[in-house]
Amino acid sequence: MPPLAADGGDTGLPPFTPVAFFTEVNLFSLIALGLFVSAALYCYGVHRLRQRGDHWPAGRTAAFVAGGLGSIAAVTVTGIEAYDTTLISVHMVQHMVLSMVGPIFLALGAPTTLALRILTGKPRKVLLSVLHSRYVRVLTFPLVAFGLFIANPFVLYFSNAYRLTLEHVWVHEFVHIHFIVTGCLFFWPLLGLDPLPNRWPYPARALLMVLSVPFHTVLGLTIMQSNQLLGGDWYPNLGLSWLDPKADQVTAGGILWAGGEIVSVTMLGILVVQWVRQSEREAKRIDRALDRQEREDNRQEAGENAG
Repeated sequence: MPPLAADGGDTGLPPFTPVAFFTEVNLFSLIALGLFVSAALYCYGVHRLRQRGDHWPAGRTAAFVAGGLGSIAAVTVTGIEAYDTTLISVHMVQHMVLSMVGPIFLALGAPTTLALRILTGKPRKVLLSVLHSRYVRVLTFPLVAFGLFIANPFVLYFSNAYRLTLEHVWVHEFVHIHFIVTGCLFFWPLLGLDPLPNRWPYPARALLMVLSVPFHTVLGLTIMQSNQLLGGDWYPNLGLSWLDPKADQVTAGGILWAGGEIVSVTMLGILVVQWVRQSEREAKRIDRALDRQEREDNRQEAGENAG
C-alpha cells in the first residue's frame, strides 16, 4: 500500500490525466467558500450600481469573476489541487496561476473602485483610511512589492518551507494565500485600475515588469538543473510506480521558466494598451481645453470689436 501523505495528503493516486482535472473536484473547502463569497459580493456590487442607473464595464466583471476568481478556482478546487502534493509540475502550474494569472485579472476587475462607488458613510471612510495608511503605502510601493514577489519563490523552494507545505495542510493553504497576496501587491500598482498610492508612470512600470523576467528564468533553470529534489525524499517516498520525481522536477522548472516569460510578455502588452489609452485620453483632454480657450478668446475678441 502506498504511504499516506502527512496531515491527510494524497494517497495512491493514479497517473495525472486531463480527466482527473474534472473528476477530482472538491467544492466543499474553505477556499471554495471564499471564492464563492467574493464572486457574490462583487456581483452584488455591480447589481447595486446598475439599479441606480450607473454604468460598470462588463469587461471588469468578467476579468474579476471569470479571469481572477475562475483561474484561482481552476487550480484549488479541481484535480490540480488533488495532485499538488504528488507532482511538483502540477504544483508549479498552481504556483503560476495563484501568483501571476489570478492577481492580474483581479487587478483588472477594479474591486476597490467598485466598493468605493457602493459604500457610503463610515464603511467608505474606513476603506479610504486603509488605502491611505502607511502600511498600505509601504507594501504597495513598487520596489517593496517587487522584492516580495521575487524573493517569495526562492525562499519557498530553497529552504525547509517547501517540505513543511507538503507535510502540513495548514501550511500548504497558507502558502496558497501568500502567493495570491504577494501577486496582488506586485500587479495591483502596475496594472490595476483602483486608486492606490505609489502609482508609477507607465514607462517605470514596464521597466519593473521587464526586470522580473530574468528572476523567473534563473529560478526555473536552477530547479531544472538541481541534483537535489525539492521536498527531499517526499516524492520518492510516495512509492508511486508511475512517478519519476527527477523528471517531474525538470518539467516543473520548465513550466516556471516558460510560464513566467509568457505571463510577463502578456502583462507588458496590457501595460502598453493601458498606456496608449491614457495618452489618448490625455490628448482629448488637452484638445478640449484648447477648444475652450479658443472659444473664450473668440468671445473676448468679438466683445472688443463690438465695443
